[in-house]
Amino acid sequence: MANKKQTSSKVATKASEILRDGRTSAKSKSVAGSALSQTKTTKKKK
Repeated sequence: MANKKQTSSKVATKASEILRDGRTSAKSKSVAGSALSQTKTTKKKK
């Protein structure tokens, strides 16, 4: 059964900030990456 849960845009924004911050631990970055991998992907129109 597929996981249908998705990360909210607010949480995804925070996760992105964590990944870009050089002061965060590897474990924090791992959790942030996991959260971002569960966000809804959108295609931008050209």
